Amino acid sequence: CLLWHLFHGTGRYLDAAGGVGLFTRLMRDMGFDYYWWDPNAHNVLARGFESLPQSGSFVAVTAFEVLEHLTDPVKFLMDLRLHTGCNTLIASTELYGGEAAPGTDWWYYAFDTGQHVSFYQRRTLELIGRKLQLTLSSHRNIHVWTDRQLPNLWFRIMTQPRHAARLARWPRSRMQSRVTSDSELLARAAVNTGSSS
Repeated sequence: CLLWHLFHGTGRYLDAAGGVGLFTRLMRDMGFDYYWWDPNAHNVLARGFESLPQSGSFVAVTAFEVLEHLTDPVKFLMDLRLHTGCNTLIASTELYGGEAAPGTDWWYYAFDTGQHVSFYQRRTLELIGRKLQLTLSSHRNIHVWTDRQLPNLWFRIMTQPRHAARLARWPRSRMQSRVTSDSELLARAAVNTGSSS
């Protein structure tokens, strides 16, 4: 919903730290021109649609469930913005309120895995936005830094799961899935690779 509202499905998109490629594949299936990048994972589901951040400009970059794993999130986001040339970064992470960090019973610490090392308040994300020279919109666990206008009420509606599911029908009805064209593209690439060897 956010990407449709901001860009009407046009342009190229990058999922940074995209894991096995699930989100990239789902977005391509919906019709978005999405690409995958993750130096720490193996692309299983979006093979053929890998892209380095510096390989071209992207209108938006997503990084879902990434920020809490980073020891230097500001550098990560600034590098993404610099290398992709994009002015819209979309991330997800749980925030905490209050002046002090939550007690040790906060579920998001995920002590069992030891993978969550950075935790955020809204004001932390606002500070990051100032460093990026982008405006923050934040609701629930979805956070967008952008130079575009995102009306607060509309943003809150789009990031509310019960509303987002209904709103997603609009872009789905307007976009053409890339499943068939991607399959044909990958099949041609396989044939060309096979014929040249």
